[in-house]
Amino acid sequence: MMIRRTLLAAALLAPLAAFAQTVPPVAPAVAPTPAATPKPATQKVAIETSLGRIVLELETERAPITARNFLRYADQRRLDGVGFYRSVKVADKFGFVQFGVEGNPKRILPPIAHEPTTKTGVKHVNGAISTARLAPGSARGEFTISVGDQTSLDANPSAPGDNLGYAAFGKVVEGMDVIWKILDAPTSPTRGEGVMKGQMLEPRIKVLSARRVP
Repeated sequence: MMIRRTLLAAALLAPLAAFAQTVPPVAPAVAPTPAATPKPATQKVAIETSLGRIVLELETERAPITARNFLRYADQRRLDGVGFYRSVKVADKFGFVQFGVEGNPKRILPPIAHEPTTKTGVKHVNGAISTARLAPGSARGEFTISVGDQTSLDANPSAPGDNLGYAAFGKVVEGMDVIWKILDAPTSPTRGEGVMKGQMLEPRIKVLSARRVP
């Protein structure tokens, strides 16, 4: 009797074992991986100076008007031979330096529309390049590079008056040590007007060339 029960149990279990072996296991459901957000388009530009090489990464997609303006100056070689002429040093490795065509009629291009940081999302962080201006829409061929985060240069809709800030459009990705040297370079105690007095570099730091990096 015991032998029959054992044989019966074996007979009942055999089909279950066979079934378990022939049906593949079902994998647990896995949520699909979200597609990676593509990085906004940029363009690198190398500036060769008398103190060394600086490489900029321009936000051609996020700040197209301002980046395109700088690329026109570089592509048309309007920056070759200009200089870094201003250093505003507030503290060690904090302030900004400025370079550009200084209104030279042979180099200057028409003014561009203003792209505030609230529109582009490109902020005045350490190494940011920005376009100098007077009234919004007057920016041309003068550029500043921030040393240290300069949030006061960003647009601030809650501030009174002209609160549109300046148009940042890229950042230094190579050669920040060169920018530090320019910030620390000697200035004239007498040159410059108004708030710029004492901020003008003497001698200026020459820009040898500005070219796109392939």
